[in-house]
Amino acid sequence: MLLLICFFLILIFSFFIASKYKQKNVAVLADLVIDTTQKIPAFDTLTYINKLKLLANNDKTGKWPPITAIPLKGALLPYNRIIAYYGNFYSKNMGILGEYSTSIMLQKLNEQVKQWEDADSLTPVIPAIHYIAVTAQSSAGNGGYYRMRMPEKEIQKAINMADSINGITFLDVQVGFSTLQNELPQLEKYLMQSKVHLGIDPEFSMKSGKRPGTSIGTFDAEDINYATALLAKIVKDHQLPPKILVVHRFTEGMLTNYKNIITRPEVQIVINMDGFGSPVLKKNTYHSFIFKQPIQFTGFKVFYKIDAKTGRRIMQPDELLQLTPKPIYIQYQ
Repeated sequence: MLLLICFFLILIFSFFIASKYKQKNVAVLADLVIDTTQKIPAFDTLTYINKLKLLANNDKTGKWPPITAIPLKGALLPYNRIIAYYGNFYSKNMGILGEYSTSIMLQKLNEQVKQWEDADSLTPVIPAIHYIAVTAQSSAGNGGYYRMRMPEKEIQKAINMADSINGITFLDVQVGFSTLQNELPQLEKYLMQSKVHLGIDPEFSMKSGKRPGTSIGTFDAEDINYATALLAKIVKDHQLPPKILVVHRFTEGMLTNYKNIITRPEVQIVINMDGFGSPVLKKNTYHSFIFKQPIQFTGFKVFYKIDAKTGRRIMQPDELLQLTPKPIYIQYQ
């Protein structure tokens, strides 16, 4: 009887999806819902959908939650919220990771995690180290790519740091004049690890030919699809839980043709609001470029210093939980 009920619920959900959304997305999700090889129990699927609805925060427009691929077993989102510290160990100006000693930085991260646990006690918090493993440069460097790959010891340092707090690692890529096709394969040996995930930054993808920092770069849906395809292959080849891909964004042009982005069971996509300034400005940016162009999950960056200086204060967890949709990934720089 229980199996019949589960099957009936799946049929109802599939019919609902087919009646509400465009055919292209329907085909993707319908296949996933009835694909028994994924071994996702019906009630787990329904729990996942209900959690997405909670993240939608009573959105009345119908944009959230968007219809996407159902993740494979072991997905972190939306069952957890990720609180990440961002930066590069060589630079104090690129984020908090380069500002303090390891012990002080981890203490501050732990305090930030506790704030989020208090603000939303129903959502477990996972700490993360979001390390810029490929940094854009103002000079061409070897090969003329305007980017620098970090040494293996520095990347391993980030991974060890996350492991020490039972957290996860994000390796972030700023391609400069290079491409994701050139840079991401260099990180595969790290991405094969179950607790290492990926971030990519369109701001420093200089397809215009201008030097990084002189204008804002861009990624297209084609770039995002390449990254998720690579991650999906890694997940399947090594039988890993789903990877998370964080894509930074604060302007319209940073991410083009978003409707062509493919969601996959092996990868969870977070579009991270990366702008700084006053709370009003940040909320407007979030609404304009994150809310209005739904892909899968959302993130929000808080700049400890720049927001405090330009906006006179930084936004607190209670404020961010009022956003529609609620961000599930929070990055502190």
